[in-house]
Amino acid sequence: MPFPYYVSPEQMMQDKAEYAQKGIAKGRSIIVLEYQDGIFLFADNPSSSLNKISEIYDRIAFAGAGKYSEFESLRKAGIRHADIKGFSYSREDVTAKSLANAYSQTLGTIFSQEIKPLEVEILVAEVHDDPQTNEIYSILYDGSISDEKGYTVIGGKADAAKIFLKERYGSNMPLKDALKLSVEALETTVNMKMTINNMEVAVLDRSRNGRKFRRIRGGELEALCNA
Repeated sequence: MPFPYYVSPEQMMQDKAEYAQKGIAKGRSIIVLEYQDGIFLFADNPSSSLNKISEIYDRIAFAGAGKYSEFESLRKAGIRHADIKGFSYSREDVTAKSLANAYSQTLGTIFSQEIKPLEVEILVAEVHDDPQTNEIYSILYDGSISDEKGYTVIGGKADAAKIFLKERYGSNMPLKDALKLSVEALETTVNMKMTINNMEVAVLDRSRNGRKFRRIRGGELEALCNA
């Protein structure tokens, strides 16, 4: 006789997936798209102290949606991984692809072995001198990894925002147009007006020397919104 508390592996995995998806959907969306000078990252974030978008390495950025404490621990682990690899070998060996694979293995192991999955969806992006070789990877709670081109959205109402972007996104757009399109996409999907205080904006700018990550805030962000 089967145990009265027996649950089939298929049902257990399905329940885990539904649990993680509900947690991620409660959050707010993050849009990442390629623009004229690199990669643009935009988050709906009412907090001024807790960042959803961060730098991982010289040319690499990280974005996390879902439960903050969980994707923040993944961000810190990614920084340690990049620093150790860059120190042990060379800085060129630290790539978005290697980081995405490491995150995929970690999330996949937790999803399959732990009772509670992580309620997160994360993204790793790397800018290159040749726009055709930019890298954007999204990694789901179960370790599934996707190689994105042009644009993508994680967290919140991601599917609706992707549909909006699919109809309006164009490659090689200037920074102000990338910001305007991202704001319109989120305002349309959540049906509410966004304010500058709720915007977290950053870029991976290939034209910068050294580190490519830069936050856009304050007067610069206000000027772009009004451009």
